[in-house]
Amino acid sequence: MVIPVHDVNPVRSTPWVTYALIAANVLVFLFTPGLAGSVAGDSSLSQLCHLQAFLDQYAAVPQELIHHQMPRLVPTGDVGVSQGGTPGCLVGPPDYDKSPALSVLTAMFLHGSWLHLLGNMLFLLIFGNNIEDRMGHVRFTLFYAVCGYAASYGFALLNDDSGDPLIGASGAIAGVLGAYLVLYPKARVWVLVPFLVFLPLRLPAWLVLGFWFVLQAFYSSGEGVSDVGTVAYAAHVVGFLAGMLLAWPLKAGTPPPPEPRRLLFGRQARPRHTW
Repeated sequence: MVIPVHDVNPVRSTPWVTYALIAANVLVFLFTPGLAGSVAGDSSLSQLCHLQAFLDQYAAVPQELIHHQMPRLVPTGDVGVSQGGTPGCLVGPPDYDKSPALSVLTAMFLHGSWLHLLGNMLFLLIFGNNIEDRMGHVRFTLFYAVCGYAASYGFALLNDDSGDPLIGASGAIAGVLGAYLVLYPKARVWVLVPFLVFLPLRLPAWLVLGFWFVLQAFYSSGEGVSDVGTVAYAAHVVGFLAGMLLAWPLKAGTPPPPEPRRLLFGRQARPRHTW
């Protein structure tokens, strides 16, 4: 998997929504109950029980989204001991009313690890600013939310019997990547390619994002990965396609990214302007 680090595609305005989304995701992660120990590498049973209870309340669950089947017993966040003397997380009737539709929105700001969070925020920072610049702040906010909802409900339709919590901004960010592929396919992206060492390469966006999408589609079938049950690859695919469809009407009026400057007789050639 290539790692994008920068795109050669300047923006005309400050991407305040993109920055706000990144800040919100980081703050929510820092204040998520039960994650402090996992970040430090030492997760106690009490912390894990608190995290399970928190995710059960605020994460999106396919069964709840499709069938509105709310569980009768949920983790309470407390630790108990079974009759056999085995410690574990206590369960009991929920003391809250959960809205499945609203849980999709809250789940978009939850992440399970630093790696999960930073990977998502890296892609959002690199590609989100140009999409926000093209759509405007308000439309980009709505676009981001719609892609996130499409990804979550699309995954839930394919896994309607699953009771596992679905968290992360990956579905919404996949929509951003799909829009970028439609609007700026020729933009150049600096990436790190792992080959013995990390090799820096400048590749066209259609190659970087197209390769990313093919990998997600391949992994969603269960091929080539052992953690298909823990990563919602199908949500990435649905979000990406939703982003492409929503961005397509804007393609005709999108100015092309600047051409990369080339060296001419040892000097940097100036870009030409046509009138």
